[in-house]
Amino acid sequence: MTRYARTWTASVLSVALLLALSAPVKAAERDGQHDFDFNFGTWKTHVSRLMHPLTGSTTWTEYDGVSVVRKVWNGRASLFELEVDGPAGHIEGVGLRLYNPQSHQWNLNWTNSSIGMLDGAMIGEFKDGRGDFYATDTLNGRTILVRNGFSDITPNSSRFEQAFSADGGKTWETNWIMTFKR
Repeated sequence: MTRYARTWTASVLSVALLLALSAPVKAAERDGQHDFDFNFGTWKTHVSRLMHPLTGSTTWTEYDGVSVVRKVWNGRASLFELEVDGPAGHIEGVGLRLYNPQSHQWNLNWTNSSIGMLDGAMIGEFKDGRGDFYATDTLNGRTILVRNGFSDITPNSSRFEQAFSADGGKTWETNWIMTFKR
């Protein structure tokens, strides 16, 4: 190889290296497949439920009981079981949470023993220590938005809230609060 060819090759390699080092780095897509790991296990569960959502009612009722969350598919899914009692009766519910590796989001599905069918999936993800999930539903014959949120997450406690919106998400009314303690 001639001296000119060596110099040219070294110059090309130097420019290529400089371009590679100065190219913008694409942030790695966040892998949230273990976002619900905090929730595995058995919890003392307190539920506060607004009796008549989106009617102007301010009547709440309370329930206490236990919830159990089991790991499925090494944490990429989980099964949530709820059993609580209160003045308004007994509630048994089950939730199936599934992680979508393509969208990096979760879908949450819920039913209770009086219905026996899964609701439509709520879709969302965790950011900055909070999980927010959204869906549309119907209440008293009208379409509403539903938001589920997980917050205040520690190794021994967490909080869940459900809220409805009848105005396309401009305002939200919380109607279901669960607090979990080990």
